[in-house]
Amino acid sequence: MLREDLESPCTEEVADFHAFSSIVAEARDAFVVIDTAPTGHTLLLLDATGAYHRQMTRQMETVVPGRIVTPLMRLQDPDYTRVILVSLPETTPVSEAAMLQEDLRRAKIEPYGWVVNRTMSASGTTDPLLQSRLAGERAQIDRIKQQLAERAYILPFQAVPPVGI
Repeated sequence: MLREDLESPCTEEVADFHAFSSIVAEARDAFVVIDTAPTGHTLLLLDATGAYHRQMTRQMETVVPGRIVTPLMRLQDPDYTRVILVSLPETTPVSEAAMLQEDLRRAKIEPYGWVVNRTMSASGTTDPLLQSRLAGERAQIDRIKQQLAERAYILPFQAVPPVGI
């Protein structure tokens, strides 16, 4: 029976949720970065967090009204959590990040801003192939700035990744 319990997908989800909750709680005393892909896995964690929030709120309101802080409440608190979406300036990554932003907003988590990573705009290239890429890149950066982000930070492509501060 123990083996069957441990092989259950539910056991893995509970373990993931506890790990996620612990990481969120660590932010009380430290700067914490959670790097997730904009996929269903992140949404499963948010759903689990929301379900836990609803269950704890129902149970604890009768015992200790107003004293409970759930992981979802921490994620929704802009003074505690700043969600920053990071995307390449390409159609698919921007669209995936935009869908994640919609899901976050449904969970009442407002993204703080966007980082557009590895842009070629500042490269000064004259290569015709890269010039066509730049046109698509500019369209995605404009989309982010005008439709998706309150704050957008544009980072140039660097041949050598930065190390340290």
